[in-house]
Amino acid sequence: MLSVERILCPAGLPPERDEALRYAASLAHAYHAKLYVCHCASASALVTLPGDGAWRGQVRERLADSLAHYLGRPGRRDFHWKVVAGEAGGVVGAEIVRVAREQRADLIVMRSRRADAAALLGSTAEQVSRTASCPVLVVRPQEQPPNGGREREVGFRRVLVSHDFSSGSELALSYALSIARTYGAELHLIHVLPESDAAGPEIARIETGLDGPYHRTMRRLQASVPGEVCLECRVVFAVRRGKPYREVLAYVREKGIDLVCVGALGRDFGLETLFGSNADRMLRQARCPVLVARPLMPSTSTSLDSRLEAAR
Repeated sequence: MLSVERILCPAGLPPERDEALRYAASLAHAYHAKLYVCHCASASALVTLPGDGAWRGQVRERLADSLAHYLGRPGRRDFHWKVVAGEAGGVVGAEIVRVAREQRADLIVMRSRRADAAALLGSTAEQVSRTASCPVLVVRPQEQPPNGGREREVGFRRVLVSHDFSSGSELALSYALSIARTYGAELHLIHVLPESDAAGPEIARIETGLDGPYHRTMRRLQASVPGEVCLECRVVFAVRRGKPYREVLAYVREKGIDLVCVGALGRDFGLETLFGSNADRMLRQARCPVLVARPLMPSTSTSLDSRLEAAR
């Protein structure tokens, strides 16, 4: 099974209010991974900090004290955590990417700072998702429980893969398989066929035939999941027609999906492009966490082929 050994979570102060940290801690617990909690000082903050670099120690100490109350002291849980500090100099996203590469992170877990759909476009979360050397899990801010009520539990019960049969969506599937098996979650796969020009009896004939696009796509989806996975967790397949992002978002709402996994190398955009893509729309509009699967850089871990093989 695919291995996640190092998780990086950028966090603000105080960290206990960061929704992404709760997900990062849950994943570190589930995978017995090492959790690196990173705080990057912004350009405005650097103006008031000592110029000799001593501020890094101060930030690490303050963050570590806060985390000790929230996570427990390092070594006293079934996963280990460590604080790292970065100097953003005005480009927080670039520093997060640099620290992730330096720590050889297998996964970045971070939050989108604002909940509205337009906020992510050009944001730190978008920049990291586009340029990171590893997959990125983006968590949207959730409404606070009323009257000081208990926070909702963090975990994954239903994991969805938006699968277009590209290499990027194959990688997304490998992460979804791993997470579903680790958490005992349902695994959902959806493929969206393009809107058809046919209408009435003609489209009915095309769709119901065993050799039609619907059944061909369904068989291809089913073949993409190893048989043993179906014995370990419930697997659901769906084929729809329309705009991919609209159909996927509708499916998320209908089925109560907890996590959407998408590839950063889909058919509709290149390696360094995210704006306007289906992945971009998922990031901005999905109400649940979204994992953008990117191949790990060769210097950080095993090759993509070996990771895909391991997930099988």
